[in-house]
Amino acid sequence: MTSSEEALIAGESEEGAGRSRAALNMYSPLSAVIRRDPITVPLETTVRAALETMEKKRIGCVVVADPRSRVPLGVFTVQDLLRRVTLPGGDLQQPIACVMTSGLIKLKTHATAHEAALAMARHGVRHVLVVDGAGRLAGIVSQNDLFSLQRVGVKEISTGIQAARDAAELRRAARKIQELADGLMAQGVNAETLTHFISTLNDLLTIRVIEMSADELDLPTVPMCWVALGSEGRLEQTFTTDQDNGIIFDAGSSDADRVREVLLRFASAVNHKLDACGFSLCRGNIMASNPQWCLTIAEWKRKFSSWLFEPQPQALLHAAIFFDLRPVYGDESLAEQLRDWLLGVARDRALFLRLMAENALHCEPPLGPVRNFVYDRSEEFPRTIDLKTYGSRPFVDAARVFSLAHGVAHTSTAERLRGAAEALNFASGGLGAVIDGFHFVHLMRLRNQCRNPVRANRVDPRELSELDRYGLKEAFRQARKLQNRLVSEYRL
Repeated sequence: MTSSEEALIAGESEEGAGRSRAALNMYSPLSAVIRRDPITVPLETTVRAALETMEKKRIGCVVVADPRSRVPLGVFTVQDLLRRVTLPGGDLQQPIACVMTSGLIKLKTHATAHEAALAMARHGVRHVLVVDGAGRLAGIVSQNDLFSLQRVGVKEISTGIQAARDAAELRRAARKIQELADGLMAQGVNAETLTHFISTLNDLLTIRVIEMSADELDLPTVPMCWVALGSEGRLEQTFTTDQDNGIIFDAGSSDADRVREVLLRFASAVNHKLDACGFSLCRGNIMASNPQWCLTIAEWKRKFSSWLFEPQPQALLHAAIFFDLRPVYGDESLAEQLRDWLLGVARDRALFLRLMAENALHCEPPLGPVRNFVYDRSEEFPRTIDLKTYGSRPFVDAARVFSLAHGVAHTSTAERLRGAAEALNFASGGLGAVIDGFHFVHLMRLRNQCRNPVRANRVDPRELSELDRYGLKEAFRQARKLQNRLVSEYRL
């Protein structure tokens, strides 16, 4: 199917599809991506009647749905026509139920465009069906609605990841992800879009590693979810990110230790394969292969409760990593259940939130009284600024506190701020400036890691252009504004 046909599937002209792609935010809900109602036919429709509808509407597929409930039952595409009707010499008068594709990839309206892109790449499909909470068809989203895979090379890399059969092929795919990111930066792609591409492809690589490791072991048949934590959980990975991950599984207390024993062997295999692909092992051992972070959902709730109700310094450090959890593979409902429970409990823990806010103020933006840069005392890299600790972290930590206080389910820093904006009475212009500041720092980190991997997150302002120095100072000023909001909210 051509890209223009895919645009028509979504009910748009090519011109309209191009406009929507230009304005698309990859964290937007699919309900905002859908432009028109999809064309549907009932189950008893003949193949000929379906083709006549497709020709009349100039579309490449129709959804087979129950006319009363609007529950989708299947999809009939041009490829289905070729494979199941034309080549076998089938009858055009046969019911469409005999030749439709019934293995549907469905996402809820609140799922994000990022999740849709990931689902398409994982399942090798070019569109997904979008359904509401009752399972009724709400629309179709195609690859063409999200981003042009052919133009930036994502399709080729994702296909290579899917086809990988050994560690060497996965390592090659990891190198290609780095090369793609380098190319996108050279093209001037903005930080939010760039980190989306990196995160999506890294997710695919992680999923393939998990699949390969699962094939090597006889895993217990219990619901299980591999979750990303830290920057990976926030969809804010850079080129020097190490692993932060865990496992949530569902098992009774009598079976938990037996199940955990097998899952730990599995997690160790995954962690070491990821390490071979360039995702270094976590020096703090915050990985799924650590028994502390391979827990039943009941154990995770007890662990989180101990941090929320007894907020010691170590608990605050752990919360800064684990409360950014995001499902990557397996039964995502386990992660969603844990996250919903966390948001319900955390917003009422005033002492915990206050201490988190105090903790978020420890890393002040490195600006002096007259807005000159302030350097830390690094002996190895004197007169440099740590953009991770003093650049990104003030934004990340403040956004986390606001999201917990106001029940924002998103994990990315920008979306957390957008989600809490109304509750915080943030003016749209002021919020936009804060988010732009965060993205400027993040893009500078990515750029610096490519140009100077030894120094990684450290930048020497003397080596920057005048424009970049001005932009960095303004970004730090926005971080300071965000921290001042914490001071005001929690009377610190």
